[in-house]
Amino acid sequence: MLKLSNVEVKYAGVILVLRGVSLEIRGGKIVALLGSNGAGKTTTLKSISGLLHTELGEVTAGTIEYDGQRIDKLGPEEVAKKGIIQVMEGRQVLEHLTVEENLRLGGYIRKKKSLKQDLDMVYGYFPKLTRLRNSTSGYLSGGEQQMLAMGRAMMAHPKIMLLDEPSMGLAPLVVEEIYAIIERFNAEEATGILVVEQNARAALAVSEFAYVMENGRVVLDGSSAKLAENEDIKEFYLGLSKFGEKRSYRDVKHYKRRKRWL
Repeated sequence: MLKLSNVEVKYAGVILVLRGVSLEIRGGKIVALLGSNGAGKTTTLKSISGLLHTELGEVTAGTIEYDGQRIDKLGPEEVAKKGIIQVMEGRQVLEHLTVEENLRLGGYIRKKKSLKQDLDMVYGYFPKLTRLRNSTSGYLSGGEQQMLAMGRAMMAHPKIMLLDEPSMGLAPLVVEEIYAIIERFNAEEATGILVVEQNARAALAVSEFAYVMENGRVVLDGSSAKLAENEDIKEFYLGLSKFGEKRSYRDVKHYKRRKRWL
């Protein structure tokens, strides 16, 4: 189990970003972390994966534990070796390398050398990548690059996968395909997944439990099914009024002060 307890994060020792965040990801479950831009979602992922240490960030209070051991002071390579792999926002593929070269890099931390088997597994989840295996990654579409980034993480056989905005900038049909693969990978590999999203509809549809963040704090949590029926979630994250009517962004912004958790 991955557990964050009252985690506080500062950048450069002065900029407070996370303010007492607590959440859990139990083995083999999909958990969603929802919130708008600047809520602290990506910082939460980086505090788990150790990438904070590369950006002058630090966990200044609280603890992050995985299977009962603290990992908040570890660097990203040490965290990855424990089986916690982050898929960065914006794909972050190595554009000058081919698809297969990117995938091979994802398996470098594995002690057992079963590269062909791992590649076959990834190609099984992403058949499109099979046809593109010798293509330069920088020329792939946004959806294909997202598949590649996820496939590269799968090569490491993660115990926990951290997905940062996997739907960002993608067409609805591609988002649907990506989330179907996330759900299938979770079911078949028993990999715990923490998915950070602004697309609440997609994340709540596949997750079992969800948290909502605002201004560096967790302000709401519960089963995904329960949150999907919450009137505030409907209004401020799904764009629906309490009568099921769609709201415009202008309306949602205007009524933001009505959130009961603020």
